[in-house]
Amino acid sequence: MYNHKVFKRPFAVALNLHDHNTYDGRFHDQRERHTRFKHNLPYRAEAYAHQSDILNPGDYRLNDEFIKTYFNDPNDIMNQFSLVNKGHILAFTYTYGGIRKSKDYLFDTILKEHKEILNYEPKKLFDYYFKNNIYYIDHHQSHATYAFINSGYSHSDILAIDGIGSKYRTVFFDKEQNLIDLSDKLPIGWLWNHMSNLTGFGTLGASKLMGKVGYGKHSEYYYQTFETILDGPITEKKQKHFQHINLDNIDDLAFTLQKFTIDKIKKYVYPLKSCDNLCIAGGVAYNGYMNEEFTKYYENVFIPPAVGDEGQAIGTYQHCNFTKNNQIHKSETFAGKEYEYEGNEKVDYKEVAQAIADGKIVGWFQGKSESGNRALGNRSILADPRNPDIKDIINQTIKMREDFRPFAPAVLEEHYLEYFSTYYPSPYMSRICKVKNNKVPGITHIDGTARIQTVNKEFNKKFYDIINEFYKITGIPMLLNTSFNCQEPIVETPEQAIRTFKRTELDLLIINDWIIRK
Repeated sequence: MYNHKVFKRPFAVALNLHDHNTYDGRFHDQRERHTRFKHNLPYRAEAYAHQSDILNPGDYRLNDEFIKTYFNDPNDIMNQFSLVNKGHILAFTYTYGGIRKSKDYLFDTILKEHKEILNYEPKKLFDYYFKNNIYYIDHHQSHATYAFINSGYSHSDILAIDGIGSKYRTVFFDKEQNLIDLSDKLPIGWLWNHMSNLTGFGTLGASKLMGKVGYGKHSEYYYQTFETILDGPITEKKQKHFQHINLDNIDDLAFTLQKFTIDKIKKYVYPLKSCDNLCIAGGVAYNGYMNEEFTKYYENVFIPPAVGDEGQAIGTYQHCNFTKNNQIHKSETFAGKEYEYEGNEKVDYKEVAQAIADGKIVGWFQGKSESGNRALGNRSILADPRNPDIKDIINQTIKMREDFRPFAPAVLEEHYLEYFSTYYPSPYMSRICKVKNNKVPGITHIDGTARIQTVNKEFNKKFYDIINEFYKITGIPMLLNTSFNCQEPIVETPEQAIRTFKRTELDLLIINDWIIRK
């Protein structure tokens, strides 16, 4: 946890595509949880980004507003975030797209003494730029640091892989922490972004396209198309020639893109292995198929919960705190704010577990919110994994989303090997593996896989207890777990939870120690 005696207390800001986030060592402020717009974009805007008359995500007006609000001058930065004591540091990183419309303003005014940042190129993981209490690291250094420090490994290979950063798309750090640039060889995040946009899911909809993987089969046409694309220019401009790609079978495109991804990982990453440990971060680290594949090649694989740009402020803080204060700060999984709530009726876990076993669907709100985009037991919707129809019921009546998208199992750690074929626990819902038991069709994807979360008492006691009560009743040591939301970001406050409860077909709502009924 954060040590208040640290002399130079860093405060970290990440200026990303849309979703700006901050971290001060105690509280992770993910802005979309408060604006209630996914990626801080109006609902469904990204899905129609290819239609210029609706919204072009290249118009970063929200980003301009953020920078002009919080970056009037270096003194205001410190005052705005209560960093008023001399010696405090503002640590930041950015995404190229995140400052594209504000670059001139940013570096011609408040950062005019820091234009060297634009030419900064690290050679090692813990290189940095520092001048006049402004601390900067590269986008991919932030991803890599967040994964490495939270892993607890003394040394590790690190893969930082996403669509775009500031200087790179993909980098690999060996056990000596040397940076190896794979941007030209492995622009996989860029390819997923363009394919998800081409298929109607928006440039930030790669996770939706991944949901199609299980429905498809290999297509040599799509495989060779991807090879041709990567042989061409990798630019941020709209790729007009992509419009000529045959989209008769999006399922096959998705399946083949997943296979293509793993093939390229094996070709370019595997030969760089320098030890038995691997850390992975960046947006592509949400690809559970890829992460599971790595466990077959590395003895230990660690993927933290907030692997995308939403976790960059944490990694930037950790980097600065390590180099300037010689402190290793491991961030908490549950790093949001704590909210007080008092209802009229205390909750009985046995009753809730029985209700789930009887087919009820429960909104589950506990303590601080999770860092990252996965509901890990504090902002969850819970249901019975034995019900073969539960996926369709939740997608249609609560989540209001595409019917092909699966749900995850949260399984008691001591029982996961009875149901899933994988090598070790997965506490952050980061790997997709084969289901080897036919008793839980509600969480089994069409290809026989599931994105598992393993739960123990130390990680989340209340969540463990409700799963365990369900286990006592049914003999099944898991619950279906999906994020507590409906066509918006995960709920952050009790008020948001109650609003979602009222406008969906949720049957019960648990907020901390209280139960709310309809």
